[in-house]
Amino acid sequence: MNNFKPLRNSQPLVELTELPALGMDSDTIVADFRRYFSHTLGRDKRCNSTHYPYAALALTLRDRLMERMKKTRHAYEEKDCRRAHYLSLEFLMGRALGNAMLNLGINDGTTKALFDLGIDLEEISEAEQDAGLGNGGLGRLAACFLDSCATLQLPVLGYGIRYEYGMFRQKIENGHQVEEPDHWLRDGNVWELERPEFTQRVQFGGRSELYNDADGKLRVRWIDSHDVLAIPYDLPIPGYRNGTVNTLRLWKAAATDEFDLEEFNAGSYTESVAAKNAAENITMVLYPNDASENGKTLRLRQQYFLAAASLQDVLRRWIRDHNKDFSRFADKNCFQLNDTHPTCAVAELMRQLMDEQFLNWDEAWQITSHTMAYTNHTLLPEALEKWPVRLFRQLLPRMLDIIFEINARFLAEVAQHWPGDGERQRRMSIIEEGADPQVRMAYLAIVGSYSVNGVAELHSKLLQEGLFRDFYELWPEKFNNKTNGVTQRRWMAWCNPGLRALVCDTIGERWVTDLAELRKLTDHANDDNFCDRWRQIKHANKARLAAMVEADCGVAFNTDALFDVQVKRIHEYKRQLLNILHVIHLYNRIKRGDTENWTPRCVLIGGKAAPGYAMAKQIIKLVNNVANVINNDPAIRDKLKVAFLPNYRVSAMEVICPGTDLSEQISTAGKEASGTGNMKFMMNGAVTIGTLDGANIEILEEVGHDNFFLFGLTATEVEHVRDGYDPQAIIDTDEDLRRVMHLLSQGHFNQCEPGQFTDIINSITSPHDPWLVAADFRSFVDAQRLAAEAYRDQERWTRMSILNTASSGKFSTDRTMREYNADIWGLDPIVPLSSS
Repeated sequence: MNNFKPLRNSQPLVELTELPALGMDSDTIVADFRRYFSHTLGRDKRCNSTHYPYAALALTLRDRLMERMKKTRHAYEEKDCRRAHYLSLEFLMGRALGNAMLNLGINDGTTKALFDLGIDLEEISEAEQDAGLGNGGLGRLAACFLDSCATLQLPVLGYGIRYEYGMFRQKIENGHQVEEPDHWLRDGNVWELERPEFTQRVQFGGRSELYNDADGKLRVRWIDSHDVLAIPYDLPIPGYRNGTVNTLRLWKAAATDEFDLEEFNAGSYTESVAAKNAAENITMVLYPNDASENGKTLRLRQQYFLAAASLQDVLRRWIRDHNKDFSRFADKNCFQLNDTHPTCAVAELMRQLMDEQFLNWDEAWQITSHTMAYTNHTLLPEALEKWPVRLFRQLLPRMLDIIFEINARFLAEVAQHWPGDGERQRRMSIIEEGADPQVRMAYLAIVGSYSVNGVAELHSKLLQEGLFRDFYELWPEKFNNKTNGVTQRRWMAWCNPGLRALVCDTIGERWVTDLAELRKLTDHANDDNFCDRWRQIKHANKARLAAMVEADCGVAFNTDALFDVQVKRIHEYKRQLLNILHVIHLYNRIKRGDTENWTPRCVLIGGKAAPGYAMAKQIIKLVNNVANVINNDPAIRDKLKVAFLPNYRVSAMEVICPGTDLSEQISTAGKEASGTGNMKFMMNGAVTIGTLDGANIEILEEVGHDNFFLFGLTATEVEHVRDGYDPQAIIDTDEDLRRVMHLLSQGHFNQCEPGQFTDIINSITSPHDPWLVAADFRSFVDAQRLAAEAYRDQERWTRMSILNTASSGKFSTDRTMREYNADIWGLDPIVPLSSS
């Protein structure tokens, strides 16, 4: 039953929607806060929960965001402007309250007003759950992109999935990672607006059928499918104090018929809700474990669900405004595919244009290939998604038809360009032949897009020279680089209020929207008064971080020590293992009495391992076991402390990056696409120790060798070392590494758990170790000695810290989005309408 039929009177409800602008002064905000708290939420003076004051304030701010979101949307419609649609399976938004207050420009006034009511803003902010919409850098980057697009007033709409549960909540039990459901929506989400009137229908299963239309033309339709509804929920994305509020539209899956009464009456209670459960599973969990066939099926269902619902939504709006004239569709729309996850959009747009709107193949392909743009985020071949053809045939039969046709036409073009080169055709085919043929999703994205970009200079270069070399030789004009960034609004102005105040007092506030302004801080790096204030702020931030570590880990960090931090997804190429080998080396030095000119150090490691990634989980276990030995050895005292922070998340990083001294960015060269944690740390004055990998290269270029601790093989050297790599010979000739490996092999950190770390030891000593941990150990230890020496000279370290912040201007997503817009999207900034 459709409850969203159009009004008989199709005139806009002007009198209902034209309301006086909501006040932004603290008195009006407090009045609205009181009304929501007392009337909407029904609370009184006996309420002692932080949730309800938080919800009242969030609803108060949400009103003001919705007001601006409507004006922004109306401005886009009135201008009939070109729009970009950012399709991503992840948006790691973090908490919304602080960001909304900052970008609306009411942070200080609201904080004071609430304080006058006896309410501590920081305390009630903790009641907000981190939105469980992403996992790591990919999702956080997407969130930063949306922030910058709104600040630049670019008409960009985000599309994602409204996961009921996040990836998982990580606990540590006896050193092991334990995954618990992250039911972040348990108490609802006050920031979202459900839009059921724009619900879309998504097909799965069934079959393709040929038929003749009314004009006798041969057509194809998808029939006998098992359909799912996609219900949209909109989140406001505010720009920085400019009136623009863009939209992130998230899709929730629902059954077409929630309840089978006939099955229920027959006593089949489970079957009566089977369709509902099967549908809702699509948006239940972020990143299902795809080690099983069921996991693969669910993952592909998620990806197609996102693409199909989002494209239908865009076409719905287009037809509403332009009827069925698609002649200018490509001029007015583009779709940015954030990694391979939304790549089904290429075939799905073809399907919708041909099967639903009755364009011919050439017309549909002209539109599709001029609206799709693909961002690659990985150099790991195993991370490029491939799906079995048989799974496509079972789940998305019409998609498979179209992909086969795209591939046949593409291979004809390859053959024309390189006549007789069958091997190249085999390499470039979208379908990988074999016993179980696979659809190469990255290749589909490249073939169907007009732009292909990497996310750091080295990454883009390696894509062109290696992973996608054949495609680059065919279409060099498609390829470009867009170095990643982060938004300084959240990652400095909001999360580091002390530093924000100092920087604003010193160089003004323009840096909040023009990060290049931070270069002016260079002139103050030798100002004793400025340096003293800088150190005081860093010390306060370290105290806040130490309090979090003690609360979450039970480990006391000395704020005068060097805070050495590595927080990111646990993966072998990111080399948390190399980090912990260095920790064991420091422990061994202390036990041997080698502590002359010692620099006290507190090492913090955090991150989640994918549930099916056994080696990553072993690394977490090793970190925790080493920490347990070191922290409980009275001989070590405050010389060295180690902690593993459980459940690493955005709100934790907001505390971590302002309090960090040394930022660990130590991936094997040639493996990290970009990294964005390195940028957040740099922006907040941490000094990087890192390899020439990803965006580290550009960070080094900006800050200079004197303010960066470089170590390790280069990407070129890594490839040369692989041939004839002999880690055991390296261990035998390096006394420090030999001692570390002796402690590991003798079970010093697992005395009650024999054989616990055998796989880790074997990986380090294997000549086939792709991460070359042993090869970079000596260089890493030497660079760490230099870092420790530099930290003992606090005046020198403070200058290095200031110069890192001053040099971080390039790494704002404002710059990244300007480049996307200039080279890929071609959007005009749009100022919101002054009235509804």
